[in-house]
Amino acid sequence: MLSPRWILSLVSWAVWWYPFFFLAPHNQKRASITATGPTRAGLFLECLAIFIAFFCRLPADPPPVWWRLAGSVVFVPVAVVLFFTSVRHLGRQFRINAGLYEDHQLVTGGPYAIVRHPIYTSLLAMLVSTLFLFTPWQWAVLSLALFIAGTEIRVYTEDGLLASRFGERFAAYRQRVPAYLPFVR
Repeated sequence: MLSPRWILSLVSWAVWWYPFFFLAPHNQKRASITATGPTRAGLFLECLAIFIAFFCRLPADPPPVWWRLAGSVVFVPVAVVLFFTSVRHLGRQFRINAGLYEDHQLVTGGPYAIVRHPIYTSLLAMLVSTLFLFTPWQWAVLSLALFIAGTEIRVYTEDGLLASRFGERFAAYRQRVPAYLPFVR
């Protein structure tokens, strides 16, 4: 039988994944340029961080202390709302690999007015929620370091592509809106 923390985590991740599977456009047949190498490297590091969060975990007994459960519960709604609204605002621009469609538009509204990469912010919030539920601090530090390294690779790649297409418009957007951590330039 699954413990309450596993149930909380699995339900949270399932709800978080919903927009990816049911709202995001997939298999778009539009001309594009794609940077798969850096995207896959960054994604690998992010997935490794999530793996560590789940499998380098605290002992099953006793259950996590109250502040760990509270921390987890605080981050999940933020993550879910950010992901849902990000996918909706991206619309046809949504893609897994960093790239630009021929008719790509620069999205700067909604959650993109708070951070340039809110999907990464959302994924970070889900990771932190998982770390609160399962992971000793030593492994949590490693997990966060790997996640940030992977995300930085992806942000650098995506920002480079957007700068090449949108020039000064993207430069101004980049200047006023942080990458994926609100209030951190």
